[in-house]
Amino acid sequence: MSPTAGTVRVLGADPAALSGRDRHRLLARVGTVHQSLELVGRLRVVHDVNAGRLASWSAARAAWSLVRPQGLPEVLAALARVGLADRVFERTERLSGGQRQRVAIARLLVQQPDLVLADEPASALDPVLADRALALLGEPARTRGGALVAALHDAGLVRRHCDRVVGLAGGRVVLDAPVTALSAADLAELYGAAT
Repeated sequence: MSPTAGTVRVLGADPAALSGRDRHRLLARVGTVHQSLELVGRLRVVHDVNAGRLASWSAARAAWSLVRPQGLPEVLAALARVGLADRVFERTERLSGGQRQRVAIARLLVQQPDLVLADEPASALDPVLADRALALLGEPARTRGGALVAALHDAGLVRRHCDRVVGLAGGRVVLDAPVTALSAADLAELYGAAT
């Protein structure tokens, strides 16, 4: 989809101006955690986590991995970081909503993107797991000069894990400021306006 006005730049490039191969390389550097999670329930957890590598694998390797999972040590390490290493061979559909959300985060961890786009990545998690999830999602920004862009409806998570807040209401930017410059009243007004 092209923008209706202006240009969109992702990691310094305009995706609409890139050829297929270059666009594919750019998109491989972008990790996403969708609110709907985009997992395949009938697959085992190992396969849903390995989906984070599909952009960097050949079609043959991806197909072979469905028979004999590839990169198992990295998958297990990512699952251990989200507290699910013991579920590696379980079917994803048998997990709770919060566990599936953590599988989606593990998928992103094995991908190792430079830019993370997350839509309510902690909505099904308890407060402790939500903090852990946001810390993991923010790693690319802290360790590789990347960025985390997250839609969050929890002002506490915003305060603890974000550097900047861009608030939207009615399709318009109503707030754009560093978190440190915001008062509790500013966040309360933003979140009141967003509901």
